[in-house]
Amino acid sequence: MRPANICIQCKGGRHLCGEKHCPLLAKIEIAPQIINKISDEFFGPATSIFVGHEGYPNINIGPLGAIQMMEGIDSPETWFGREYSQIIQMRSLVLRSKSKENVKAKSRFIEENQMLALAKKPTDVEMKFKSKPSFNMNFSDITQPMGPTAQLDKMKIVENPKIPNYVESVVNDDLKSVEQIKLLYQRFDTYYITNILSSGVLGKEDNKKLVPTRWSITALDDMLAKHLMTKIRTYQQIDKFLVYESQYLSNNFVILLMPGKWEYENFEAWAPGSFWAAQMKEVEIAEEYEPFEGRTTYADVEGGGYYAARLGVCEGLEQMKKQARVIVFREIYEGYQIPVGVWQVRENARNALKNPSKQFNTLNEALNYIQTKIRLKLNDYRTKSRILSQRRIVDFG
Repeated sequence: MRPANICIQCKGGRHLCGEKHCPLLAKIEIAPQIINKISDEFFGPATSIFVGHEGYPNINIGPLGAIQMMEGIDSPETWFGREYSQIIQMRSLVLRSKSKENVKAKSRFIEENQMLALAKKPTDVEMKFKSKPSFNMNFSDITQPMGPTAQLDKMKIVENPKIPNYVESVVNDDLKSVEQIKLLYQRFDTYYITNILSSGVLGKEDNKKLVPTRWSITALDDMLAKHLMTKIRTYQQIDKFLVYESQYLSNNFVILLMPGKWEYENFEAWAPGSFWAAQMKEVEIAEEYEPFEGRTTYADVEGGGYYAARLGVCEGLEQMKKQARVIVFREIYEGYQIPVGVWQVRENARNALKNPSKQFNTLNEALNYIQTKIRLKLNDYRTKSRILSQRRIVDFG
């Protein structure tokens, strides 16, 4: 177990966290380059929009502008496998503009932001700021990193947003937002749908309103997983114990599928020295669970990570056309020094279920294998687990 003061010992040169390039230095080194590229005016592509949550229901909204356009700059579904420093450098080129609006506002400015959110490709805009953007790179456990921020004075779309006909048809239908989301999910990725949900175009006319980006990310993960679960609960149960794995950005995922009706349990084990456990001396294990019928309360212990991992698992089960009891073991190691958003949880879970599984006839065989793939002792998880405390005949083969 590495010490909590890993960064002090390393100083960016010994690569103790396992990263080839120091993520903290990447953040610092990029600042002078970005500052030289920004002014109180912007002309270029808006990749999407961002809706803040502070001050709700009067919140900040505005386009995200690409200071320098790079492939995949606002497409987290393409980021898996990129180095920490690459993600930070790329996202530092995303300028967040903001202007205060009420969530139910129907202004021209809101309409223009909605068009930018609906566009499948970046749209050129002109923006004038009240002062030069400030570079204070923002990091979040939910949303993707962003670079400079600026208070908007004026904004103008200078080309026609490229909105798919299917999307226009869906958002103009007089349907509840959850039904519109199901239709969009048939053709588009979750990150694009999140922007649409945030922009306030979904739902019945009287219920339309802006949704803060961090809320829309988790809400979408929840709605889509519930949609998939209605089908998963009808599928045949798996007949073996399957173990799936994924490792990325100092996050280690080991996912166990067991014969039985749908149940889901998610563990997050934060090592001392990782971002949210920097001051801890011992590993902190968080646990959330839901039975066959589903949850009735928000998973506030783990928050967005719970819902992101669950969606990845549900997508995998839907692809298999199977149901199972599921345990996700997520261990977050010291190298996770800067949070880059919940997308990496979702993509780790997706990646795990895409990889070939290890198959076992009994639960003990599966757990013995899992012990070789995780850092903590399995007993640390057993004492908290609501699924592993169940003893079923099928577990013994």
